[in-house]
Amino acid sequence: MARFPLALQGKRLPKCYTISATAVSMGQETNFTPATKPSDEVSSRKKVMVIGGDGYCGWATSLHLSNKNYEVAVVDNLVRRLFDHQLGLDSLTPISSIHNRVRRWKTLTGKDIQLYIGDICDFEFLAETFTSFKPDALVHFGEQRSAPYSMIDRSRAIFTQQNNVLGTLNVLFAIKEFREDCHLVKLGTMGEYGTPNIDIEEGYITITHNGRTDTLPFPKQASSFYHLSKVHDSHNIAFTCKAWGIRATDLNQGVVYGVRTDETAMHEELYNRLDYDGVFGTALNRFCVQAAVGHPLTVYGKGGQTRGYLDIRDTVQCVELAIANPAQRGEFRVFNQFTEQFSVNELAALVTRVGQKLGLEVQTISVPNPRVEAEEHYYNAKHTKLVELGLKPHLLSDSLLDSLLNFAIQYKDRVDSKQIMPNVSWKNIGVKTKTVTA
Repeated sequence: MARFPLALQGKRLPKCYTISATAVSMGQETNFTPATKPSDEVSSRKKVMVIGGDGYCGWATSLHLSNKNYEVAVVDNLVRRLFDHQLGLDSLTPISSIHNRVRRWKTLTGKDIQLYIGDICDFEFLAETFTSFKPDALVHFGEQRSAPYSMIDRSRAIFTQQNNVLGTLNVLFAIKEFREDCHLVKLGTMGEYGTPNIDIEEGYITITHNGRTDTLPFPKQASSFYHLSKVHDSHNIAFTCKAWGIRATDLNQGVVYGVRTDETAMHEELYNRLDYDGVFGTALNRFCVQAAVGHPLTVYGKGGQTRGYLDIRDTVQCVELAIANPAQRGEFRVFNQFTEQFSVNELAALVTRVGQKLGLEVQTISVPNPRVEAEEHYYNAKHTKLVELGLKPHLLSDSLLDSLLNFAIQYKDRVDSKQIMPNVSWKNIGVKTKTVTA
């Protein structure tokens, strides 16, 4: 049961409708015969459920884990694809349907990925999925992930918080009821912390106040209804770890860039999406696409906004490390998941330099900042725990930027220039549902 509270073509969609929750076997359309494995090896494979496995981070993670011989199930209601239709957006890269993606993966590797189509806000669907697949670990990407989307209008703000907070609550109850030893690996965000004028610790901070000392959750300063939903998630997960003994790892992820992993590069039907618009596009991906089509790089305000960044290849690596090294029962771990820090101005300068080497004329403009945020600030976030577990980061280099720019150039004919400039204002959000005209 999926909730779509938004207007499309001037008409309101039904409040909910049901999507089949049956697992689909994709292995019957290929003659590929994988090597036979001993039954004890097959039975010992760890089962990982990836909620949101059709999305940007989720798809890359699902393929990576399957390639590492985990037994993978993708759970998704495909609403991210609907958002594109509603807002008139499209991925820079053409992306296949989830069914064709999974079939192609089976053809290329002989590995099955089980597929469950439905909404985790429908607990009956989620319960059926849990009892059918019986996950040992659950990777939760299945949330509305865009701050600008949550700030379009009242209905999108409400959808974001209902979908994200209630969906995660359902996941917690499903773990308690059906798989109490299942390890929850939840995608959080570095945006929960805001930009405090002190160093950002990994989840917790030790404070001495009036002569007494305690270790407490690091203060949260969310900057959108999306980020607030992530804060609520973190509180709910921490409480259930304490009350029910759930084991959980909260991955507070920075801004992700890139599009290719070893697995998604295997075939065009496995390509990941790459968003460049002002709603879902992340800073570095957007800059590379803007440079490829000759549009000035759009720096918001003064451009001193500094955040943590990581390559999508490191996203999948971090998730694998968290699964391989699970939290203890009752433990709520927090890892800051990023590899480097950059300001927006620094990213623009990097793209300009590498773009000019490729013969591109790259210019930068400052545009009015649609967000409510500090444009010049202190920022120093700790990120050591994943490195201690074995993370080998792919740092941002000229060669990587060269590759990303060339990828953008390859698909530049698919760019809709009308989607480049930001058009969602934090201050002007209203109660009337915004519709998109063709």
